[in-house]
Amino acid sequence: MKPENDKHANLSELGEFGLIKMLTEKITLKNPGSLVGVGDDAAVLDYPDKQVVVTTDLLTEGIHFDLVYTPLKHLGYKAAVINFSDLFAMNALPRQMLISIALSAKFTTQMIAELYEGIYLACERYGVDLVGGDTSSSVTGLTISITAIGEAVKDEIVYRNGAKVNDLICVSGNLGSAYMGLQLLEREKKIFGSTGQQPEMDEYGYILERHLKPEPRGDIVQLLRELNIKPTSMIDISDGLSSELLHICTASKKGCLVYASKIPIDPETEKMGKEINIDGLVAALNGGEDYELLFTVPLSAFEIIGKRPEISIIGHIVDESEGKRLVTQTGSLVDLKAQGWKAF
Repeated sequence: MKPENDKHANLSELGEFGLIKMLTEKITLKNPGSLVGVGDDAAVLDYPDKQVVVTTDLLTEGIHFDLVYTPLKHLGYKAAVINFSDLFAMNALPRQMLISIALSAKFTTQMIAELYEGIYLACERYGVDLVGGDTSSSVTGLTISITAIGEAVKDEIVYRNGAKVNDLICVSGNLGSAYMGLQLLEREKKIFGSTGQQPEMDEYGYILERHLKPEPRGDIVQLLRELNIKPTSMIDISDGLSSELLHICTASKKGCLVYASKIPIDPETEKMGKEINIDGLVAALNGGEDYELLFTVPLSAFEIIGKRPEISIIGHIVDESEGKRLVTQTGSLVDLKAQGWKAF
C-alpha cells in the first residue's frame, strides 16, 4: 500500500510532497477571484474594483490549544473561522486562505487528515478557497498559521476608529460561554488525570461547542447590510469584551458607558459559573474567544437595532474625558480594564 493511502502512515514515509498531495488533491476553487490556487509557486488572485483585506493568526500547541480534549477536526475548523471572524469585523467577506503547519513525529497522516477535514468544512461553509500554504517539521508539537484574504467595497470597510459620541454600543450573540467551556474542559482534564474518572459534560453541550467550534458572525454582517446600517466601528471579541471595548475607545479617542445588566450571558454560562465560582459577567468581560461582533452604530439606528434578537445594545459612546466605565448591577461606576488574553 502506498503511504498516501495508509491512514496511519508515518509522516517520514509519506514525505512533504506526498503530504501536500494528500491534503490538496481534492481542492476545487469556488470564487472567481481565485485564478490560480494550489499547484504553482504562488496563488494568483483577481480583485477588480475591490479593496483587499488580509489577516493572519498563529496557533501553537500548549499555548492556544490542548490536544488532550480538542478534537483535530474541531481544531482545524476553529483555526480557519477565527481568521474569517477578523475579516467580518472589517465588514469584508472572506474569499481565500493560506495555511502553514509545523508537525512533530507524533502525528500520523490520519491525524492530519482529520485536522484538514475541519479546515475544508470551514472553507465550504463560508465559501472560502484554500489557495496555498506550507508544511514543516517541528520538535514541539503542532503549530498552525493561517492567512485569510477578503474583499470589500472601499466605502464599506469598517475600522475601529470611527466611533462617535452618542453612538450605541452593540454586541451579537452572548458572551463568556467560550471561556466557561474552556474552564469545564480544564476541570474535567484534572479530574481524569488524578482519578481516571470519565468526564461528565452532557449538560454543557452549548458552552463546549462555543469553545471547541465557534462560529464567526458573517450573518450579522449580512443582516446589517440588509438593514442598511453601516457600523461606525467594529471589532470581533477574541480577547474579552473589556479589552475590545478599550481598543475601539482608544482608536476612536472616545470613552464609553456600558451597563452590566445589558450584557448578554447564556444561562448555561451562568450555571457553569456557579459551579466553579466564576461570575458570568467576569467571564463575559475578560474571557475571550467568543468571536461575536462588537460594534457601534448611530443613535438613529436604535429603533431598528433594538428589535433584533441577535443583537444587544449594551451602552453608548461618550466623550473621552468621561472615561471608559461599566455601570454595575447596583448602579455604581467602575473603570473598565483590559484583563483578557495576554500573549506574553
